[in-house]
Amino acid sequence: MFNTLIRVCKSIPLVAAALLLTVPAWSQEDAATLFKSKCAACHGPDGKAETSMGKALKIRDLGLAAVQSQSDSQLTEIITKGKNKMPAFDGKLTNEQIAGLVTYVRELGKKH
Repeated sequence: MFNTLIRVCKSIPLVAAALLLTVPAWSQEDAATLFKSKCAACHGPDGKAETSMGKALKIRDLGLAAVQSQSDSQLTEIITKGKNKMPAFDGKLTNEQIAGLVTYVRELGKKH
């Protein structure tokens, strides 16, 4: 019995490592898809806010220096808590999804 318990305990790290390796990482494609479903209606698919909602709400182009110069933590806070008419995504998106969106906003800035 004791030997069986030792073998089980020794295998736990291997099982944990295998599970971690099989969990897919949050990818840029996932962030792009999330941006399209949650953000593009206002911010536009390219982040330029050239949508009817973007124009009506006077949303800034995400590629502007004023947006891109904000820190990742500032952008994370805006996405999490919302700002002005932008809704808060706290509880609707995971921290990993929000971090992916911040990275995606940075990529949009490089395309401008």
